[in-house]
Amino acid sequence: MTRDNWTFDFPRPADGDLPRTAAEAASVVRDAIDAQQGLRLAGSGTWLEAGHPVRARRTMSMRLMAGITSYNPADLTLTCGAGTTLAELKEATRAHGQWCPLAPPGFDLVNTIGATAAAAVEGPYAATFGRPRSLVLGLECVDGTGRIIAAGGRVVKNVAGFDLTRTMIGAWGTLGAITQVHLRLRALPAATECWSVRVDRGDRTRLDAYLRGPLAPLACMKAVPPVQLPPREDEWHMVQIGGNTAFVAASRAALRAVGETVPQHETALDALAGLHRPPARALQWRWDALSLRLRDRFDPHHILNPGLLGEPA
Repeated sequence: MTRDNWTFDFPRPADGDLPRTAAEAASVVRDAIDAQQGLRLAGSGTWLEAGHPVRARRTMSMRLMAGITSYNPADLTLTCGAGTTLAELKEATRAHGQWCPLAPPGFDLVNTIGATAAAAVEGPYAATFGRPRSLVLGLECVDGTGRIIAAGGRVVKNVAGFDLTRTMIGAWGTLGAITQVHLRLRALPAATECWSVRVDRGDRTRLDAYLRGPLAPLACMKAVPPVQLPPREDEWHMVQIGGNTAFVAASRAALRAVGETVPQHETALDALAGLHRPPARALQWRWDALSLRLRDRFDPHHILNPGLLGEPA
């Protein structure tokens, strides 16, 4: 795949099993149980480890479960298959002045919503617009017994008993293979600007006050210094400002009071976020009594991603 003058080669797992529906995924899980085989779960296959090797030779990729099945712009809600990429979500929602502010590391052309939810990977907009556990309203998944489970709902005001949705998000597929996701969307800002700001490495007081204040930006990430400036013993941060025209102008003025600023392309922060990689062990799972009971309840045969989180064999 090419993008402008750059070429990207994305690794993929062996094709293995490629179900198109939850029923097909459930059949694959039941077959793995009968064969006593561990099952590695994957989206596009660009990030398969959470710090420990998976003890499985068989792979089930959800990337064919793609596409938007329901979209209600008036309610800012959308339902899509787990294999739907973030690029597809952007294209579908932009026409309605909306977006899904999940921005995990990697490229939107291959990042899938199912993998993003399963890993609960946060992007630069998490503090402003919400983390995966607040943006995913509900989901459908296949647990380690081959059962198809529907959790949560399609609407924002959804109240149920045990919060199974948040349990599945961040479990890295060790409790269930996510097949469908119900999302909460956000309105696109009327105007956006991206800036680099230089900050004294030993004094972040003004930057922290700006980030906490009434003119706070949409996102802020540590960045490398602009190539046109000489290197110094300072930190550079990339800042994305968004809102109506008056707010953007006021926030820009407040940012300039923080330190030296350099304008960037409006997509620069998203590009920077895509190049970052999360820590190798993205989830510090505590295998206490409750965690083990959950695993035994939803995956008693330890079929799904065995060993991924360092759990007991």
